Amino acid sequence: MSAIATAYPKIEFTDEKLKNGLRLIMSVERLVPIVAVNLWYSVGSRNEAPGKTGLAHLFEHMMFEGSAHLKKGDHFKHVQSMGGQNNASTSAVRTNYFEWAPSHGLETMLWLEADRMGGLLEALNQETLDNQRDVVKNERRQTSENQPYGTWIEETTNNLFAEGHPYHHTVIGSMDDLDAASLKDVKAFFSSHYAPNNAVLSIVGDFDPKQAREWVVKYFGKIPANKKIPPTPDTEVPFDLGGEARKSIRDRVPAPGVFISYRSPADGTRENDVMTVAGAVLSVGFGSRMYQRLVREQYAIQAQFFTNAQPGVSWSAAFGVAAPGIFNEVLETEMLKVIDSLKTEPVTDEELARAKAQLESQIIARFSTVASRADSLSENASLFGDPGRVNDQLSELMSITPEEISKVASEVFTKENRAVITYLPKPAEVKDKRKGR
Repeated sequence: MSAIATAYPKIEFTDEKLKNGLRLIMSVERLVPIVAVNLWYSVGSRNEAPGKTGLAHLFEHMMFEGSAHLKKGDHFKHVQSMGGQNNASTSAVRTNYFEWAPSHGLETMLWLEADRMGGLLEALNQETLDNQRDVVKNERRQTSENQPYGTWIEETTNNLFAEGHPYHHTVIGSMDDLDAASLKDVKAFFSSHYAPNNAVLSIVGDFDPKQAREWVVKYFGKIPANKKIPPTPDTEVPFDLGGEARKSIRDRVPAPGVFISYRSPADGTRENDVMTVAGAVLSVGFGSRMYQRLVREQYAIQAQFFTNAQPGVSWSAAFGVAAPGIFNEVLETEMLKVIDSLKTEPVTDEELARAKAQLESQIIARFSTVASRADSLSENASLFGDPGRVNDQLSELMSITPEEISKVASEVFTKENRAVITYLPKPAEVKDKRKGR
């Protein structure tokens, strides 16, 4: 039975800049009376200086602690009182704040975002900083330090990128840097990056674009541009660590875990799309190579591969947790066989069709909500200067060939470009019965 090509709908939008540099993207969708607002700031952990890590993520929390006309928690209260939801997230390259609600709430949502863009410093004080610093430190403990294998991303980026490189440290930052952050440091970071000419505002859903634009000009237009926004750091590095990097860690883990990572092609390139499809061939679904050769053959109880796409240089990683009785050396050997198989065993038509079907389903599901479409428009405008890329990404992935996968895999999956982190369970503690221990 031949496959039927899907006709992907195009996302229609307008794109302009206000006088103060704020980029405004609007896309009307009147299927249901819901509207999403997405404010994407071009600031993430890559913009942090050595010794001052974690500030971008700290502001993800600080932005909900009050501003010129809002008290702590008011942002949540206003959105929820309209029947809406809101949240925020931080990555190496951006911080975004987003909310969605019934269409009648659009003006309020725009006012809320403008008030903290232009008036956060009026409410920022030492007490707020100390409270949210503790929240972030506790988050680090829960998600990293006290989680089995939880430090693997930090260990991996430390190995893949030299100290001082913008991607060397993780988004959440170090405990020492969080402790050392002063109110002066925090205010300076906000003043440097949180400005209209360093942001993209996307509005998607059921709304009147003429009225929406008037509200945007009313609330955001009076916020001055920052003419001294620091330049985006250079992140490009070759696919060569100068030799395999290795580290073995004894920790409170239930079984050996192996994490194999590589520098990989930059986000926005054809080669990064190839890595996305290659990752699906390796680990998406029960028919994937890693499931069939590692989990089904009982080398691992869990095995996965993914690419963390970033401007300049991305990184791709495979991880596996050993099945009972399997030593870490054996698991690593078998994982490398599967990864390297993309270089030596051409991807079959069946594998490629299955991988593309999985990716197609994921992306279509993502575009089914106004909130996700708003985020995608902001992302493509901010990182690549072209929100219209959102309409081409899926068709680009669907055009990837087996030959491209083999070529990119041969360039990326080399020993000289590989970092291996191994976690081993700590030896069991022997209790001294003579002392009641």
